[in-house]
Amino acid sequence: MSMKVLIVEDDSSITANLYDYLEASGYQIDVASNGYVGLEMALADSWDAILLDLSLPGLDGLTLCRRLREEAARDTPVLMLTARDALDDKLAGFVHGADDYLVKPFSLMEVGARLGAMIKRYRGQVATMDLRFADVRLDLSTMIVERAGRPIKLPPKCLHLLRILMQSPRRTFTRAELEAEVWGEALPGSDTLRTHIYTLRRALVGPDEIDVIETLHGVGYRLVASADDAN
Repeated sequence: MSMKVLIVEDDSSITANLYDYLEASGYQIDVASNGYVGLEMALADSWDAILLDLSLPGLDGLTLCRRLREEAARDTPVLMLTARDALDDKLAGFVHGADDYLVKPFSLMEVGARLGAMIKRYRGQVATMDLRFADVRLDLSTMIVERAGRPIKLPPKCLHLLRILMQSPRRTFTRAELEAEVWGEALPGSDTLRTHIYTLRRALVGPDEIDVIETLHGVGYRLVASADDAN
């Protein structure tokens, strides 16, 4: 069953980016652009998490979060998103009941990672340190990779690529996204990502095993569980 996330954000471009990214990652999303509407929606349904902007029309994010906690006694995980980066602002967010805090501008992948970790804590699943897709397993505590029980050795950049792909299976990652997440501002040469994907593929695919990495030419890469999944 899809996890339900409420986005309370008045910036339409930020909302659209979050919506598209999280929906592609398998979340069921709903949106409010006003603090009062956000509080009403937060109380009207059961959510796995709430992404909450601080500067909202009507009712600000701090007040919304406080009322959610103190008046409604809801413990839904809240990730605050804000342009305010001062320590006092962050502390105020936690005092009013936020579970995590992310400063704009942010990486969508970091939002996804923090959101997933927050939901796992809420569900009592923090001991689960495995990422699994099809018969591939990545142990995040040791960075050991296995496929159908077969150990696989990967260089660090390939491990990083695999972790990103496995955190949002079936989502298509563009070349630019992967390059930015793995190499940061020191962007690689034009063939570097392709070379690392090739190395990752060769390590993952054994005899009679399907290639779980699909190339969408001109777009990017994603994981597929079977040949039927591939475009």
